Amino acid sequence: MRLQVLGTAAGGGVPQWNCACPGCAGARAHPAWRRRHASLAIQLPGRVAVVNATPDIAAQVEDCPWLPPDRDHAPLVVLTDAELDHTLGLLRLREAASLDVAATLPVRQALRPFEEILRPYAPIRWHPMDTVAEPIPVSAKRPRYAATATANAEEADGAWVSALRFTDGRSTVVYAPAMGVWTPELHTAFRDADCVIIDGTFWDDEEPRRTGISSQTATGMGHLPIEETMERLAALPGRCLYTHLNNTNPLVDPDALHHKVLAELGVEVAADGMVIEL
Repeated sequence: MRLQVLGTAAGGGVPQWNCACPGCAGARAHPAWRRRHASLAIQLPGRVAVVNATPDIAAQVEDCPWLPPDRDHAPLVVLTDAELDHTLGLLRLREAASLDVAATLPVRQALRPFEEILRPYAPIRWHPMDTVAEPIPVSAKRPRYAATATANAEEADGAWVSALRFTDGRSTVVYAPAMGVWTPELHTAFRDADCVIIDGTFWDDEEPRRTGISSQTATGMGHLPIEETMERLAALPGRCLYTHLNNTNPLVDPDALHHKVLAELGVEVAADGMVIEL
């Protein structure tokens, strides 16, 4: 199995267009700090998939050598959730003849407006998630635009946010760019994986409140902070990396001492464009 990290930033990217925090200011001054929205390309036997359709998807596809230009076929998109930073790229793919998208039922239902918008351009062909990856529910958190939607019985049983387990029969990777809990099911998937790429949005729980971006803590926003997961990752047998870094996260600075803390634990921070062979 081959992976290419297409992006490693949380919503807004690094830098975020309307932010002048140290992380964003640093990224404007130093191009190497820049990070596109979190996404992953996976090459499986007979199939290539892209996890999440970010606002950067056109440039991300261009930068992946095994996603060649194809006038009629866009890559298969597998969605972890219905958040805008993970789905807006679907609209950017409208030049395709059609779009193949795998998602859980509540995510599919939340994206009905996208489906209607795209119908005259590139109709969406929905695929069950389990035909591509094993979804592991990690949160019932809805995107804000769907916060008041009425859930039917089927939707209530579905997962709004999922970790994804991919395998080619020899190797396994678990990708969880947004996770607010570390469940027993997740732990088992992480323990058995050759590679784990997980939520590194915030370094500590108070970061959103301390930096003024939210009145909630990191866990309140649906993201386990790195301080609460790094030792758990260090105890896993596989290769472990963080992705989905917020612009307030000190890790966006390559010289931050926080990188040394993770390196001593044997845990990595994913970089845009890196390739992982399993």
